Amino acid sequence: MPAVRQLGLFGAGSPDFDATFSGLRRTGLAGGAWIDLAPAWVTGQDALFDALEASTSWRTDRRWMVERMVDTPRLIASLPGDGPGHPLLDRMSAALAARYGETFCRITLALYRGGQDSVAFHGDTVARDMDEALVATVSLGARRRFLLRPAQSGDGGSGHGSSISLSLGGGDLLVMGGSCQRTWRHSIPKVSAAGPRIAVMFRPLWYPG
Repeated sequence: MPAVRQLGLFGAGSPDFDATFSGLRRTGLAGGAWIDLAPAWVTGQDALFDALEASTSWRTDRRWMVERMVDTPRLIASLPGDGPGHPLLDRMSAALAARYGETFCRITLALYRGGQDSVAFHGDTVARDMDEALVATVSLGARRRFLLRPAQSGDGGSGHGSSISLSLGGGDLLVMGGSCQRTWRHSIPKVSAAGPRIAVMFRPLWYPG
């Protein structure tokens, strides 16, 4: 049963975003990786959350784990196949493309229904085998801990560098770039209780090497 979502004072109103990226700040990481963070990049984020939650055909992904097939602890969707999305998403994609010089043509969603929904440490499929890759994520709804740690030497990284913990939600934008998908790993850990969160992920079209 999903947790009851608490509406925020600054999340009300028609959704929009800061196309000037005025609040964006970059943090360099070890191994040629970096992250850009723009807090509260989306205004009126409650309305965007509600529109995406209601109009999307959410589904469960299944993966092999310890020699058996299991459901991943979150719901996922791809646009436009699983729903109409929202007109604002196309504008976001265009703004990201203008800033970073790459076309963000793939939009996927993840719904974390409560504290027990999570994602283990990983680098994005395909991108973790690339020298550099861009992934932009907009976090709507409740705040959750987003963890970043260096990949181990046998997993494409050096194992060196300090781990990072961010609290993402409320319309925050996080862009992972450089070697981040290859040399770092990221996760959303389980917590005892949390409100619902939607992650909107923008990616270029990658081809396996």
